[in-house]
Amino acid sequence: MKKTLKQLATWLKEDMSAFGDTVVSGISIDTRTIQQGDLFVPFRGEQTNGHQYVVQAFEKGAGASLWQKDEPNPPEGYPLLFVDDPELALQEMARAYRNEHKAKFIGITGSNGKTSTKDILAGTLAPFFKVQKTIGNFNNQLGLPITVLQLDEDTDVAVLEMGMSGFGEIEFLTKLARPHMTVITNIGEAHMQDLGSRAGIAKAKFEIVKGMQSDGLLFFDGDEPLLQELVAREQHLNAVAFGLEPGNLLYAENIHANADGSNFTTHGMIEGDFFISVLGKHQVKNTLVAMLIAHKLGLNNDQICTSLEHVVLTDMRMQQVQGTNGALFINDAYNAAPTSVKAAIQFMATSTIRPEKWLVLGDMLELGPNEQSFHEGLAEHINEHEIDFVCLFGPRMAYLYEILKERFNAEHLLYVEDDYTAIIEKLKQANESAIILLKGSRGMKLETILKAFTSQ
Repeated sequence: MKKTLKQLATWLKEDMSAFGDTVVSGISIDTRTIQQGDLFVPFRGEQTNGHQYVVQAFEKGAGASLWQKDEPNPPEGYPLLFVDDPELALQEMARAYRNEHKAKFIGITGSNGKTSTKDILAGTLAPFFKVQKTIGNFNNQLGLPITVLQLDEDTDVAVLEMGMSGFGEIEFLTKLARPHMTVITNIGEAHMQDLGSRAGIAKAKFEIVKGMQSDGLLFFDGDEPLLQELVAREQHLNAVAFGLEPGNLLYAENIHANADGSNFTTHGMIEGDFFISVLGKHQVKNTLVAMLIAHKLGLNNDQICTSLEHVVLTDMRMQQVQGTNGALFINDAYNAAPTSVKAAIQFMATSTIRPEKWLVLGDMLELGPNEQSFHEGLAEHINEHEIDFVCLFGPRMAYLYEILKERFNAEHLLYVEDDYTAIIEKLKQANESAIILLKGSRGMKLETILKAFTSQ
């Protein structure tokens, strides 16, 4: 975005008597990361008031700043745009900029795999289009408007991640972004405590179609019956199912992993043999939707194949890290829910990359009153003949430990509640024969364990 304050004031139906020709070229809500020429947006929160940092924002290069009208003592001599509510102003500016932007907008939601799908899609398209995507976890009512306003005017494709914790949130985001294409990666159990059931989660995710263009296209996890039911009710919805089962319009089979990534074969709307430099069947599934969108945007199989070979995911998503103990770590510690943990365990169980297999699992959070059964349910996916060592961390993992201790001897099973030290000491036994999965919810910070094996 590159706009004058007068243009922004017009969007917001506000007066701009001075500094109207001041140009801003980005958006910031944090003086620690502000860039030259940004418009600073101050919020009044419970802990701090962003207005007290406005002068500092200018000192660090801000081109202009919003200022809430009822906030006293605005600094004199600075280009300020006065608004009733900075958050609503941010959203309205994003809505206006979106309405005049010519890019193809793609919205992605789902219980798991949003960020991986975003990364795979952006990486697949990048050699052929100017692509911008959601950075980090800027996927909520503040983050998505910032992402939209940060788009360059000549961007061809905008890949927007949409997150939520309750009903109505995805609807708000999708109506702001008005995507041409939408994606629902899957339905898991995250936010069960807020949405009550998997059916509730599916309903909340399905809100993404409410803001989609009238001629838009939904790509959805066709292996999920809950989504099949929701799609079937929308008779006029253009929808394409992808997955690992043959009934989908695009499906993958013959998935084989090696140290470099995953080989697979596709059937249906795209036929061929492909390779992607990431691990796990669930990541192949995420790749399918990227291939479908790339195909829709005009890329052929050879172009898609070449792009996939060079895709890189955001850190802590099935990220391969060589440990100082010789072991290969699979750092998938960004987040966890039963669906994604089972997928990661399945990858480990079937992997032939290294012979000795370790699981390091941390608590799964935000699962509501059924959290005990969800943790216990992981036991049926952990086979002592396929997994050599299991380390469990966190108070909720005690539920899983009580079951596994009947099948694993003490040398191959470790449980600790709140201290990484014992797990780090245990992992020192691993060597170049071992592959070690780190998987847990964000709050468990399992990457802390990895730091003990990556320091120089």
